Amino acid sequence: MINDVVIAGAGPNGLMLACELGLAGLRPIVLERLPQPSTEPRANGLVGQVVRALDRRGLYERLSESKEPPAPVPGYVFGALPLDLSPLEDNPIHLLPVPQVRIAQVLAERAVELGAEIRYGHGLVDIEQDDEAVTATVAGPDGSYRLRARYLVGADGGRSVTRKLSGIEFPGVSRDDSVSRTVTAYPPAAWVDPATGTLDVPGYGVIPPFLHHRTERGLFVFAPFPGREPLVTTLEWEKPEAETDPMTLEEMRESIQRVLGVDMPLEPPKGDGPPMLRRLTGGNTRVAERFRDRRVLLVGDAAHVHSAIGGPGLNLGLQDTVNLGWKLAAELRGQAPTGLLDTYETERRPAAERVVMHTQAQSTLIAPGSAVTALRELFGELLRDPANVKRIAEMMAGADLRYDMGVRDAHPLVGRWAPDLTLRTATRTVRLAELARSGRPMLLDLTEDASLGQAVSADRIDLVTARADGPEPPATALLLRPDCYVAWASAAARPDAAELDGLRAAVRRWFG
Repeated sequence: MINDVVIAGAGPNGLMLACELGLAGLRPIVLERLPQPSTEPRANGLVGQVVRALDRRGLYERLSESKEPPAPVPGYVFGALPLDLSPLEDNPIHLLPVPQVRIAQVLAERAVELGAEIRYGHGLVDIEQDDEAVTATVAGPDGSYRLRARYLVGADGGRSVTRKLSGIEFPGVSRDDSVSRTVTAYPPAAWVDPATGTLDVPGYGVIPPFLHHRTERGLFVFAPFPGREPLVTTLEWEKPEAETDPMTLEEMRESIQRVLGVDMPLEPPKGDGPPMLRRLTGGNTRVAERFRDRRVLLVGDAAHVHSAIGGPGLNLGLQDTVNLGWKLAAELRGQAPTGLLDTYETERRPAAERVVMHTQAQSTLIAPGSAVTALRELFGELLRDPANVKRIAEMMAGADLRYDMGVRDAHPLVGRWAPDLTLRTATRTVRLAELARSGRPMLLDLTEDASLGQAVSADRIDLVTARADGPEPPATALLLRPDCYVAWASAAARPDAAELDGLRAAVRRWFG
């Protein structure tokens, strides 16, 4: 028996890919070498365009436990410098403060609903490829066995076994000149403003919550998440001594003393869950030499690793899966135009390289030294200009990418992520995000005569005829790929023959 897809790794990226494939009618097998879902505290939430992407799959409501759509935040941080986002008309920064353990739980539930099979305690140990399929050797609780699948996707992290077995190199740099420490702990209650979470440290001063706070000796963060144990983090830029003993609250207290120059008593966490006591030395910045080896593909940290500053990791990785899922499904159904699967790497590699660039820049901005302090002063001046803030915010959100759709002199929206729209159809008022939850291509017709459905075959494309509810939309017609990127657009009340030819060409290019 040949399965359609095997996914190695049941973290958020592997599970999101399983959801995307499930929307397309496929039933992937997800392998996870851990015997049960991980409870290790890792990411503390999602930031950027991925928050709206989850809304467009109906997952935001489950994760946020709110029926309200995502709203942008008024401020964020870049390289421990504040970003005032309030002046921006189209603020791209959205946050979803949900622990990674919960994100994985919700994605696993949804993947199973859509038909995925998740096998915990089953780890990939070998790969063989031929012209027809991939044969994976898997170590399970009852011994080894072999799985045949037309494609194998590695979503198994920075130390990806899939990548190594495929012979894909992972060039980049490793550093060992810093130590990051994170604990769940409570500073003295009298130091914390209960309304804002601001920390007022005697002998030092006020430290805003959640934002990176740089000193000449390191970095400090206090994150009082609502309904959760607060996190305290430090980063010190020095070549560390070899640490062999387990991390302790006393070690964190000593680190805070070095970074802030004052003592901060810490109380242990009060909840029942395992406390976070994490020490990480150094870091890696690497991008795989290629994201595909014939029938093996890589997503997330298996394809790229970088600093966690600014929280871009899941934003990047989950968007990899949304890009890959529909293309892989089209390939498996025999509906993919020539070269469609190759566009996964040509579109997502630049996204990875851009994240590598801005996380390296941010790491430089938080480093110690008078030269860095001068650089920060200059950046602070630049960030008082809303145009510069918008550019950096779009970069951090992943909203500044424009894919090459192969169209000359195209509408400005072509190649970009579709804007949020509220629409009036014949039966209801609905958000574009709700219409996108099927994961199918969509032709949105807002033209005067609503005649675009006559121009293309609708067997593989959802045709939506509507009127904009609210401000004038930036286009009167949009052809959206399943990942919500615009493949074709028109601003005409009635597109002419040339534009209709362009629409047909876009349909052929992306949907066969």
